[in-house]
Amino acid sequence: MLTLLAFVVALGILIAVHEYGHYRVAVACGIKVLKFSIGFGKPVYTWRLKNKSTEFAIGMLPLGGYVKMLDEREAPVDAAERHLAFNTQPLKSRAAVVAAGPIANLLLAVLLYSVVNWSGTQEPKAILASPVAGSLAESAGLRGHETVLQAAFEGDALETVRSFEDLRWRLTQGALDGRDVQLVLGGETQGASRTVQLQLSRLGAAEADAQLFRKIGIAGPWTKPVIGDVMVGSAAQKAGLQAGDVVQRVGNIAVVDGQQLREIIRGSVPSAGGSAKPLAAPQTWQVQRNKQALELQLTPELKQEGSTLMPRIGAFVGAPPEFVMVRYGPLEGLVQGAKHTWEVSVLTLRMMGKMVIGEASLKNLSGPLTIADYAGKSASLGWSAYLVFLALISVSLGVLNLLPLPVLDGGHLMYYLWEGVTGRGVSDVWMDRLQRGGVVILLGMMSIALFNDVTRLVG
Repeated sequence: MLTLLAFVVALGILIAVHEYGHYRVAVACGIKVLKFSIGFGKPVYTWRLKNKSTEFAIGMLPLGGYVKMLDEREAPVDAAERHLAFNTQPLKSRAAVVAAGPIANLLLAVLLYSVVNWSGTQEPKAILASPVAGSLAESAGLRGHETVLQAAFEGDALETVRSFEDLRWRLTQGALDGRDVQLVLGGETQGASRTVQLQLSRLGAAEADAQLFRKIGIAGPWTKPVIGDVMVGSAAQKAGLQAGDVVQRVGNIAVVDGQQLREIIRGSVPSAGGSAKPLAAPQTWQVQRNKQALELQLTPELKQEGSTLMPRIGAFVGAPPEFVMVRYGPLEGLVQGAKHTWEVSVLTLRMMGKMVIGEASLKNLSGPLTIADYAGKSASLGWSAYLVFLALISVSLGVLNLLPLPVLDGGHLMYYLWEGVTGRGVSDVWMDRLQRGGVVILLGMMSIALFNDVTRLVG
């Protein structure tokens, strides 16, 4: 129920803001608006504002909306009202009305990000876990438990890193842009700091996923290598592990954090001893329990996960990360909101471009089912997470509508660009051809997105 409610609210807000952008600018330009609808199909509720000619409506299908304006191309217009028709307006007015919808979505994203910045969020501290073996982070000399104080792309000025999420976003941008990033580290010894460089340009990354961060080697924030709840009858209980045990070594490997400990457990390779059922390799664990050092023998159990046997110990591994409150002042929060909206817009366009030329997988396209799923998940995490989700989808909606596809706002802006350059509008014949082509492309994108949704849910 939460997922459905969060999805409907998200759609309602995003569509209403988009269409209100068109409506508000149309009215400001002196264009008569006949109908403002949120949703398609038969109206379930209609109303009119006092002394206004516009009919407002909520349609049965909440998957879009529209603003219907007086237009001679759609119906005959009385001569007395011809100056109020959309098609009789100057080119700059028509372009402004069309562009206002996507721009409204981008401005909404700025506002939402700013509200989150002003109110503040609890985010993991930028303390690094031990690097993934063979990764860029390991080759750069990172060992784990370092605190990232500042970061900068090559050639840019250093900026403060406020949280692990801040660091992750910078790494995502650097990897996709092919730009190396410089990190200023502290926390290893009192008052000391050092600088390392992650050569992200070597990755040739096409998309941001879990594998990308494993290649970088920074998969998550540092967590204390402590054992949490232990399942009855599990390998952990059989070995004598208890909740609260701090793991110091496994074999001859010094354990730095929970992430590293999980990697060590996963690295338990099945033995090739001819057994009908493969066994995970036994491990010697050195733990600290109430200031007492203990040595335990633990053999992970192999659990079937899909088509793969994965070593598991049957206990929660790693404490929650340390958190910090990230909050900005009024002006700084607004500036950061605008900056983040711009960065997400550029990243969205870049990913779309890579999908078009085949450098990124079409699996990155998401449809209504995935959006609904994320709406529910973000809402369950709290209002800040939900606002960030709304901002992200609002940016995506704004950028998508600015694409030069004939059926979208960006396509109409391309018509006006042609008119501005040549002095004449696109002919009816070409308009019909372009509209048909745009519909085919859009339906293709929607089909792929829906297929990806179903695949994710079934998988």
